[in-house]
Amino acid sequence: MARRLFCATRTLLLPAPAPVPAPTSASSAAAAEASASLLPLLPCKRRKKLLRKLNSPRVAPIEPEAARRVPALDAVLDRDTAFRFLHRARSFLASLPPPHRIPLAEAGKLYRELGFPRGRKVSRSATRHPLLFHLPVVDSVPHLALTPFMCSLLEEERRIHDDLLPSRVLAVRKLLMLTAHRRVPLAKLHHCRAVLGLPDDFRDRVQDFPDDFRVVVDPRDGRHFLELARWDPALAVSALERDFVVDERRVRRTFRFAVPHRRLMPLDAEDADRLDMATTFPLVSPYTNGALLKPWTPEAEKYRVGVVHEFLNLTLEKRAMIHHIVEFKEEFGLTRHMDAYDENGVLKEKDPLVLFNEKLQHYACMSKIDSRETMIDTAGLTE
Repeated sequence: MARRLFCATRTLLLPAPAPVPAPTSASSAAAAEASASLLPLLPCKRRKKLLRKLNSPRVAPIEPEAARRVPALDAVLDRDTAFRFLHRARSFLASLPPPHRIPLAEAGKLYRELGFPRGRKVSRSATRHPLLFHLPVVDSVPHLALTPFMCSLLEEERRIHDDLLPSRVLAVRKLLMLTAHRRVPLAKLHHCRAVLGLPDDFRDRVQDFPDDFRVVVDPRDGRHFLELARWDPALAVSALERDFVVDERRVRRTFRFAVPHRRLMPLDAEDADRLDMATTFPLVSPYTNGALLKPWTPEAEKYRVGVVHEFLNLTLEKRAMIHHIVEFKEEFGLTRHMDAYDENGVLKEKDPLVLFNEKLQHYACMSKIDSRETMIDTAGLTE
């Protein structure tokens, strides 16, 4: 069985011992139809038992309708699942002091931190990426460690984070301006650091920007909050509002509430634009005070949609898991149109850190044979 992985230059089909997939709705329906055809041939008791099973909600398909799924974006989620161990393990090992290693027996207990399936051996996940992880034996004790090549990649990642730090500070300032009280718990930012493209030590770096942030402690629970130091009106412009200036018609189509009418209704382009303007609510800036809007009104709903859209625009890959958005539901006052991706599920504008992650995933897909040529090609670069 093959599993689809996204790499830096091409899509690879790599054999992986994945579990047997759950049956699709079509196969489940076929199985149910085959079972129903056997009903006249069964005794009365077995017939009743089979009928109860066929009518049980447990056998109903739980997958979403095929028409609502986007295969290209599903492949992006499959890529994240395939490389979960790579990103979590390298982040965890990089936080350890040099030589960035941990005993294998201890690593086997950290399945959440390292991102490998519970009950599986961590060595099995590490051997899938021989160019980046290895299992050295130190004092007769096997360890999980980063390869020297991986350590050089981490140095490259640190340089990228240093170059992008001003833009990341700008994104965090806009994120704080979206919140109701202009502050966010530092623990939430640290939890969502990969989504926002923040370095692992961002909590320590905020002290270097006293004009932009303040770190305050909540006297009730002792939590540390990152608070906005000053409001900048120039930053209080959402991506939708910027697009509105360039292409008003396209932005209006994003929040269009069409009025059904007959096809034979004589409407020219000008009349169609007037009808569209009459049925389209004006934009509600996500940087306004949402607490002043009456709940469950169209304006309040559009404000929440704008907040989520702006949050996705501030993320690294213009997407986020649902639990990442739920993390900020209190700050955003919350009770998926992926326009940053094309029809093939490819991010249109890629951040330099996204390009680095794609290169890292490309190296993770390489075997030991390919790694020899790569080490020779990169030897001159490291020198």
